[in-house]
Amino acid sequence: APIAGVRSEDLDVHVTNDSLMIRGRRHREHTVKDNDYLFQECYWGTFSRSLGLPEEVDADRAEASIKNGILRVVMPKLGSQSRKLSVKS
Repeated sequence: APIAGVRSEDLDVHVTNDSLMIRGRRHREHTVKDNDYLFQECYWGTFSRSLGLPEEVDADRAEASIKNGILRVVMPKLGSQSRKLSVKS
């Protein structure tokens, strides 16, 4: 997730078995008057994004890191385990 201008201490990442929620706050480093620019690409303030996951993940083993404005969240899949059952008569 591209989140340029957000510090790691301003991020809140929650993972459940079937969803991911990213919340944060982008701070304005300096004040710019409205008449000093024509277009501003990044907005300032709070943001939130929630994603449903296509498969269940192991939320206990999920990890998040940020580097160069990119948030990386690694969520291991919960493998569908099977085992052979003995049939009793």
